Amino acid sequence: MSLPDSSPQPDSAGAHEYNRVKRFLEMSDLAVNLGLLILLLTTGWTSKLASLSVNAAENHYWLQLFIYVLMLSVISKLLGIGLDFYSFRLEHRFHLSNQRFGSWLWDELKGWLLGLVIAAGLAEIVYSLMRFSPEHWWIIAWIVCLGLFVLMAQIAPVVLLPLFYKFAPLQNEDLKLRLLRLGERAGTRIRGVYEWKLSEKSKKANAALTGLGNTRRIILADTLLQNYDNDEIEAVLAHELGHHVHGHIFKSILVEAAVTLAGFWAAHRVLDFVVHQRHMFQGITDFADLPLLVLVSTILSMLLMPALNAYSRFNERQADLYCWKSVPSIAPYISAMQKLNQQNLSESQPSRLIEVLFHSHPPVSKRIAAAQLWATKNQPKLAS
Repeated sequence: MSLPDSSPQPDSAGAHEYNRVKRFLEMSDLAVNLGLLILLLTTGWTSKLASLSVNAAENHYWLQLFIYVLMLSVISKLLGIGLDFYSFRLEHRFHLSNQRFGSWLWDELKGWLLGLVIAAGLAEIVYSLMRFSPEHWWIIAWIVCLGLFVLMAQIAPVVLLPLFYKFAPLQNEDLKLRLLRLGERAGTRIRGVYEWKLSEKSKKANAALTGLGNTRRIILADTLLQNYDNDEIEAVLAHELGHHVHGHIFKSILVEAAVTLAGFWAAHRVLDFVVHQRHMFQGITDFADLPLLVLVSTILSMLLMPALNAYSRFNERQADLYCWKSVPSIAPYISAMQKLNQQNLSESQPSRLIEVLFHSHPPVSKRIAAAQLWATKNQPKLAS
C-alpha cells in the first residue's frame, strides 16, 4: 500500500486569515479581562462592589460573597459579549458553523451560568479556608482543587458535555467493535462508543477519549463519521489512546497540580503583602481582594503558557508514535491529518513564534513529516 501524497501544501489565504483573527480575538479577550481586574484594583471599585454586596445581605457572609462574584461575572460577560459575538460570526464567515443565533445565545447563557456556579463555588471554598486557617489556607485550597480536577474530569462526559451537545450510542457495530478492540490492546476498558452530534453546531470534525473510570468513553463527531473511512477513524482514535498508554492524563494532573500550587503560593504571598504592608484591604477575608487573586493566577498562566504548550506538544508526539505502531499502515493517519487540517481550517505551517506561543499540538506538516520518517525507517514497504 502506497502512502498518500504528503508533500507540504501551503496554507490557504482563508486559513491564515481565520487563524489570525482567532488569535486576535483570544488576545483581545485576555486584554479585556486583565484590564477589568487592574481597573477594579487601581480605582477602588472592587471595594465599592464589595460594599454593595455587604449592604445587600447583611450578616450573611457567604451570600455577600456570592453577590459579589455575581456582579463581577455580569460585568465581565457584558464587556466580553461583543468579542464572543464576533467569534460566532467569524465561524459563519468562514463556513465552519451551522449554529443559529438563538442556539448560540442559549449556549452563551448556559456557559455563563456554569461558569458562575464554578467560580462562586471556588470562591466560597477559598474564603472559607481563609477564615478557618489564615496561614495555611492556600495549601488546603490546593488539595481541595486537586480533588475537584479529578471530579470534573470524571463527570464531564455525563454531566457537562451533554449541556451543550447531544450524544447517542454509535450504531455502526463493526466500527464500534473495532475501536473497542483497539482500546483493549491499549490496556483501557472503554465503557461505550458514542456519536457526538457536532454537526448541529459546527462543520468541524473531532474525536476524543473522555472521562475516568466508569465514565470513560469514546466520542466521535458525526462530521467525522460522515467524511472519514473506518481506517482513518481508527488512526485518530489510536492517537487518543496513545495518551492513555503514556499516562498523559495522570501526568497532566501532576503538572496542573504543580502549576496550581505555585499559583496559590504566589496569591498567598501577594495577598499577605498588600494586606499587611500596603493595607489595601481590611484583611485577607475581605473578598474585595478577589480580583487580585485572579490577576495573580492569570499572569502566572500567561508566563507559563509557552512551557505548558511545549509539554503538550511533546505528549502529542508520543501519542502519534503509539498510533503509528498500533495501526497496520500510517497512510490512514496521514490522510486523516490532511482532511482534519482542511476541514477545521487549521494552519499546517505556522511560524515558529506562533507555534511556541499558541499551539498545544505540533503543526500538521511536522506531524506528517515525522510519520513519513518513521514509516521509512520501520515500514520500508509502505513508503515505496
